Amino acid sequence: MNPHATGPTADAAATYLAAFQERLTTDGCTVTSPHWNDSRVVIGCRADRKARWFGTKAELFVFATAVPTIDAATLGAFTVWAMEYAKSLRGGIPGARNAALVLPALVSGHVRPEAARWAAQDARILDTTLISRPITVETTPSGTHTTMYRGRTRWGGMFTNHVLEKAALYFP
Repeated sequence: MNPHATGPTADAAATYLAAFQERLTTDGCTVTSPHWNDSRVVIGCRADRKARWFGTKAELFVFATAVPTIDAATLGAFTVWAMEYAKSLRGGIPGARNAALVLPALVSGHVRPEAARWAAQDARILDTTLISRPITVETTPSGTHTTMYRGRTRWGGMFTNHVLEKAALYFP
């Protein structure tokens, strides 16, 4: 047995991340790849402004990285890191006719039930100007299963449909 070989789940996660990066690029996102805890993170950023949002700019930051197992603590730590990272990237004056929406996703062959429940429970808010919807992506031989909060939020509720449409596009 080769201890340095990647297993089927690691290969599936790597394949998923490569396709994820392609989906971001195709949708017009600016894509970068910093590191978090020695793991490469794929980040896509885009800004949209629509009349139905009364001229407010919505900045969307999408993060994904592969981990061996997704648990609630790791998902929580990654979500906090992603929100802080997005906060450092955003343009304009926070809250001045712009909103920041963050989709932090962990990809793995194994998602612990408490992590999936935590992701589906609610959106997370930082400083009333950043709204995140943590995502778990479980890659299995039979396909992928994505878990996230799909409800409305008190802050930024008018962006819910936009965020859910982008999440469905990036995390099928």
